[in-house]
Amino acid sequence: MELRMSGICKSFGTVQVLKDAGIHVKEKEIHALMGENGAGKSTLMKILTGVYTKDTGDIEINGELFELTSIKDSENKKIAFIHQELNVLNEMSIVDNMFLGKEKKNKFGLIDKKAMVEIAKEKLQMLGLDIDPNTLIKDISIGSRQLVEIAKALLMDAELIIMDEPTAALTDKEIDLLFKIIRELRDKGVSFVYISHRMEEIFDICDEITIMRDGAYIGQKTIKETSFDEIVSMMVGYDLDDRFPRIEISPGETILSVKELSQRGKFENVSFDVRKGEILGFSGLMGSGRTEVMHAIFGSTKFDSGEIHISGKKVTISSPIVAKRKGLGFITEDRKNEGLILDFSVRDNMVLPSLPSFANNKLIEDKSIRSMVEEFIGKLKVKTASQEISVGKLSGGNQQKIVIAKWLITNPKILILDEPTRGVDVGAKKEIYEIINQLKKAGVAIIIVSSELPEILGICDRIAVMHEKKLVKILNRDEATQESVMQYAAVGGI
Repeated sequence: MELRMSGICKSFGTVQVLKDAGIHVKEKEIHALMGENGAGKSTLMKILTGVYTKDTGDIEINGELFELTSIKDSENKKIAFIHQELNVLNEMSIVDNMFLGKEKKNKFGLIDKKAMVEIAKEKLQMLGLDIDPNTLIKDISIGSRQLVEIAKALLMDAELIIMDEPTAALTDKEIDLLFKIIRELRDKGVSFVYISHRMEEIFDICDEITIMRDGAYIGQKTIKETSFDEIVSMMVGYDLDDRFPRIEISPGETILSVKELSQRGKFENVSFDVRKGEILGFSGLMGSGRTEVMHAIFGSTKFDSGEIHISGKKVTISSPIVAKRKGLGFITEDRKNEGLILDFSVRDNMVLPSLPSFANNKLIEDKSIRSMVEEFIGKLKVKTASQEISVGKLSGGNQQKIVIAKWLITNPKILILDEPTRGVDVGAKKEIYEIINQLKKAGVAIIIVSSELPEILGICDRIAVMHEKKLVKILNRDEATQESVMQYAAVGGI
């Protein structure tokens, strides 16, 4: 399919979110769509898929003008949208998810489950997924669920597939398989719009790229004729001189010691120290136990054996409330389900863990809260219309800043950040790194868990590498390379 969108404008009330936006996707092309959070990418794609109607502008499919006014219109034009939050029902089977609302009927008007299973099996096998279609979605991996979404697109003979952050929760092996399938489908005539903040994979998988900024079309390039620096400059409107603005300071005394921590089936005999003003990175493949260790330290899960020491004293952390009292903060990888209450306001989310500190004679001092929230909105450069707006209406980067602010207000001595920049654009990433640097200067001990090796190598002082639920190596900055970290993560040694 060839798609051309041009001069697209869209306003919600008095707020114009798209102004002269557009994209041109050719046949048999994997086309990246990039821009900072809030640049208008999702809105443009929702217009293409009939979720929103445009105010002005043209949509051409294979050279013909079309008006897409509903999701059904988009499906009839063989356009499929695979969202970042996968549109699957975990308690239903693969086949039932694939045919939901599109069930096959026999000549008696009854659902023909046998025919559906056969078709589902065929589509899954096309994607290299040899699995029983009657398997429940909850019993397969995230990567397999991503392939089920592609199989659903194949059911409707999609000629254009939109993928929004498709690799966010995938292992390297699953990403390799996904890219292989995308390339095979492209070669068979399917076009793709690929939305991602991961610059490395854009250069790996895509043929062309369209850049948006502030709701407008900025430009289009072939991947071969552009560079990382040029794309970033187009996205943010200025040059990012240093992708990872790391600062060098001498760390202080050891503040956190973890000794032979174990949790059956999750991790075993994990030991490490973190000092004041130090950033310790945790790297490892998906399922290596990185996140599970952090939850155990923070008291959100129970460990079976081992000890935790803070400032030289053994402590018992039985819950996140106790962890907070001991000076710990934890910015979870799942900000939408664990880090934020999306229906609550910016203000309420920011101060939730700190409410008791704003009480005077058991009465909450609203003026103090508003003043503190305004201060952190300014410090962290949060883009929001007001403190009252619900967090769910903010971009991913601004949501992440709210989670960070929430814990900074508690004034932590030790801060754990799990995937702190996942789903965040390059401009917001750099702002988050600057915040981390400020905390480092202030003497906060920082642990960063990240699946992005360039990030870990770029900002951390030491790197702890997990392999199959064990901490196998802690590398100093000067000995850590992409190859050495991956070697320890993949096979446990060099």
